[in-house]
Amino acid sequence: MTGTATTRKDWASDQEARWCPGCGDYAILAAMQLVLPELGAKRENTVFVSGIGCAARFPYYMNTYGMHSIHGRAPAIATGLALARPDLDVWVISGDGDALSIGGNHLIHALRRNVNFTILMFNNEIYGLTKGQFSPTSEVGKVTKSSPFGSLDTPFNPLSVALGAEASFVARTHDLDRKHMMEVFRRAYEHEGSAFVEIYQNCNVFNDGAFERVSGKDSRAEMLIPLAHGKPIRFGAEGEHGVMVRPDGTLEIVEVAEVGEDALLVHDETRENPAMAFMLSRFARGPYEPTPIGVFRAVSRPHYGALLQAQIEEVARQKGTGDLAALLRSGTTWTVA
Repeated sequence: MTGTATTRKDWASDQEARWCPGCGDYAILAAMQLVLPELGAKRENTVFVSGIGCAARFPYYMNTYGMHSIHGRAPAIATGLALARPDLDVWVISGDGDALSIGGNHLIHALRRNVNFTILMFNNEIYGLTKGQFSPTSEVGKVTKSSPFGSLDTPFNPLSVALGAEASFVARTHDLDRKHMMEVFRRAYEHEGSAFVEIYQNCNVFNDGAFERVSGKDSRAEMLIPLAHGKPIRFGAEGEHGVMVRPDGTLEIVEVAEVGEDALLVHDETRENPAMAFMLSRFARGPYEPTPIGVFRAVSRPHYGALLQAQIEEVARQKGTGDLAALLRSGTTWTVA
């Protein structure tokens, strides 16, 4: 969509952003306020819906429509909005606890239905707002106030969950690379249907440095594996490392000089079968091994709102317009004295 040119200042509300000093949320907010003007988006057609948590303060700081909703229920509320107002750009802001714990069911059903909105999941692997309990993405053995002897829970892999729910767009970025965040946000915005973006986000108070080994400035060249559609998967300061498919179908890291570029896996984000994207999402056991980043899957299929509208129009064509009063009084009815 196009509209009157705007700047970052136009998208910033008059509310003072209030997260802990040094929180990664500030960087995500800045990336969003910078990319929306580039997209030609309209503030009056933009809505941010959040749940509960540190990330959920996001709508207050955007000069758009917004709603700070119920814990875990942001996808459900945003679904109703996206269906009722298909002309709007709807963004869902959620944290790892909000999205994957109490909101897990809402998340997977929104993704499988392919509702036309974008979900940004800020993943800091901890509950920040409630002061540092382990979350659904915390590693096994995580010592917190709620797991003083170490968490016994196997963590969710957010991208694997999204791919298992048949999300049509799945991506990962991190809060230390504004340019990468903006590009991923742009791709998600332009996608028709559900777009799910995991953002590695540092909580410098309760889980500081959780992603430092892969996203830190001194380590990212060797530890982040950029995914570029149609290109061999290579990484390293000189692109000296690559990813190859073994004869048994699993993935391994190889030295390009030893195997040649032709042996490398060529990334195809448009594969209808999500199996390869799923394998890439599972490639790193945690944010301490070389980790794929970028767009894992971007496939085209009708979104839920378009399907629903087509169904309504088809029923109206076949049977004419309905009578709501007659429908409400049809079938079994009873009178309450």
